[in-house]
Amino acid sequence: MPPLMVNEDSGYGTGQLPDKDAQMYHITLDNFYLIPTAEVPVTNIYRDVILESKDLPVKNTAYTPCFRREAGSYGKDVRGLNRLHQFDKVEIVQIQHPEKSYDSLAEMVLHVESLVMKLGLPYRIVRLCGGDMSFTSSLTFDFEVFAGAQKRWLEVSSVSNFESFQANRLRLRFRDEGSKKPALAHTLNGSSLALPRIVAALLENNQTPEGIIMPEALVPYTGFRIIQKAR
Repeated sequence: MPPLMVNEDSGYGTGQLPDKDAQMYHITLDNFYLIPTAEVPVTNIYRDVILESKDLPVKNTAYTPCFRREAGSYGKDVRGLNRLHQFDKVEIVQIQHPEKSYDSLAEMVLHVESLVMKLGLPYRIVRLCGGDMSFTSSLTFDFEVFAGAQKRWLEVSSVSNFESFQANRLRLRFRDEGSKKPALAHTLNGSSLALPRIVAALLENNQTPEGIIMPEALVPYTGFRIIQKAR
């Protein structure tokens, strides 16, 4: 498991700082930050690294708790499982050659879509406009699942291509075969998936008179197919 606390340089390297400083938990005594996503420690593994182009893409995944202050989030629409200060999430991170990074983005989008489809949840994919993206991203797709009881869409994944933004801050480079001069790599990441909202959607969308029916894909892991109603 990657570390659950990172220093200021790590947050700056991936772009969470200073942009999202108000959303991160800062341990002032030690000057560490609790990770808002595994993207931060995993991408920072490659700080000051020069990769060979033949080794690209580099693919990483991590399952960690994530910690967010959610400053400014108030009201009935953000209560319960919808918005937590601590939640678990699987993160996927890729380092890719600039000429192939958008192919990798499409691959990551298809991967996340396959997970939502296996869960049988109604979903939509939203391509974010420039004003809704973080300043670190070049292109972002959000995945949203429909929560039946709430009658609203819940974001459960965000898949982004940062091109060379993070690599420039991290001095993360690669060298083409036969070239002496390294160039900046491209970095990508996505949520695969954020668990609390997935749980909320499963509970709300799979209600039957007998109880809550589990998706077939989860039965081998849960060991049961139905959460029966209390009698």
